[in-house]
Amino acid sequence: MLQRTRNGRVKTVLVAGGAGFVGSHLCDALLARGERVICVDSYITGSQDNIRPLINHPKFRLIEKDICHLDRIDEPLDQIYNLACAASPPQYQADPVHTMMTCVAGTGNLLSLAEQQRASFLQASTSEVYGDPVQHPQTEDYRGNVSCTGPRACYDEGKRAAEALCFDTLRAGKVNARVARIFNTYGPRMQPSDGRIISNLLVQAISGAPLTIYGSGEQTRSFCFVSDLVAGLMALMDVDPNPGVPVNLGNPGEFTINQLVDMVLAMVPSTSVVVHKPLPEDDPQRRRPDISRAKELLDWQPTIPLAEGLRLTAEWFIAAARPDGGFDGAQVTRRSTWRRRAKAGRTAIGV
Repeated sequence: MLQRTRNGRVKTVLVAGGAGFVGSHLCDALLARGERVICVDSYITGSQDNIRPLINHPKFRLIEKDICHLDRIDEPLDQIYNLACAASPPQYQADPVHTMMTCVAGTGNLLSLAEQQRASFLQASTSEVYGDPVQHPQTEDYRGNVSCTGPRACYDEGKRAAEALCFDTLRAGKVNARVARIFNTYGPRMQPSDGRIISNLLVQAISGAPLTIYGSGEQTRSFCFVSDLVAGLMALMDVDPNPGVPVNLGNPGEFTINQLVDMVLAMVPSTSVVVHKPLPEDDPQRRRPDISRAKELLDWQPTIPLAEGLRLTAEWFIAAARPDGGFDGAQVTRRSTWRRRAKAGRTAIGV
């Protein structure tokens, strides 16, 4: 249904991180609803391929920019989604200072823009704010078990700080801010090299490489298909009145990594063997969302079971593979460039 403002103008929505995995699907859904979309992305972890079909869309505009150095937007905005941050450990640990600053300075810039434009704001937070949780499943009232000095802290604490900024501006009456705590999400357009567990296993199975399990494989995760997540994000942005509290978005189905490996091998014919490696520092042992709040406030819950979503994702990865089973991708080059800049002390901060 076409979304319009009170004066009859078609809504304009800014999606920061709109060329990323989740962001590009959100851009698709907003355009399908008839809204104008401004995609802001630095391509540090996003991909031009994700938004290539949208470039000539009459209601789509692309701005290549880091949100840490966001320029003035020269047109009215009605909503701002902030999905702009590296989201997997290999990506956000590649330049941890930039990750933290994206969460804090970048979010601050977007909140200031929302205040100037009187635009509603949605912050894509993360289940990582719960750290390695003691409470299970995790409710939004749980305050977490997070290391503030470990290798994941740039992301975990950065996202916690971003949430604090959002709720401070909300309490001050400056911005109509909402916060979604996103649990593991998967689907087409995941980067083959992003380091997420599902993309790792599918790429390894398709290419015939050993399937890597970190630790015993008995640690658990919950996996939400990307279309379900996008529906939840849009529902949270649109709900009135503002809930005024964070909302978990994820699929409460819980699987061990060993179960996930068995599903991948049953779905993708492969000669791969399973290898075990040490568990990374601060890696959570159990992760499962309590989505009671999302059900009550948004009338939302996921509809795609893991078996179906994994099949759709596997089909996408198989189609993207080269004949030899390998994978191409500008993403690897972009991230390598980022690492070189970081080592030289020339991250996007202050450039």
